Amino acid sequence: MPDIDIIIDELTPCLKDSKTGEILNTDFSAIKISKAEARSMMKDGWKFDWSKPFQEGFEVFQLNIKDSKAVEGLISLKNEDGFTFIGIVESAPSNFGKNGKYTGVGGHLFAIACQHSFKNGNDGYVAFDAKTDLVDYYKEMFNAKNITEQRMYLDTDAALKLLEIYTLEEGGQ
Repeated sequence: MPDIDIIIDELTPCLKDSKTGEILNTDFSAIKISKAEARSMMKDGWKFDWSKPFQEGFEVFQLNIKDSKAVEGLISLKNEDGFTFIGIVESAPSNFGKNGKYTGVGGHLFAIACQHSFKNGNDGYVAFDAKTDLVDYYKEMFNAKNITEQRMYLDTDAALKLLEIYTLEEGGQ
């Protein structure tokens, strides 16, 4: 799995329209992505082959604006020995960078991981491998802590803080 390199542009209760500032309700759901679908997604600007996480035992969750089929972000998660591990996390191409359509996608995806951790009896513990130049950034944004130089984790307190910010509704599409 690649190192996590998503930038957390803003911590918002749901997603925020970058142009209007409107807060939009969201939902998320588990999905399956075939190799053909993943190839099509990459042609549309997604960075990762989203069919691969399933081969490695991960579940993939999509984030949507409520009542919309458009995918705003994806995250792959796996339960491992007392924590939830994030394999890949990615904002939709329309949300990349400073001119992205919505803000709050990255933080929202991490909140989904925290909720998954609690739901699966892992007390909110979430681990991930950060790109070296983002280690300090994740410490600042999420109060993440190091296990190794690049492997980081969120503990129960950090997970609860993130879940206080985000409104999560599972179901949707």
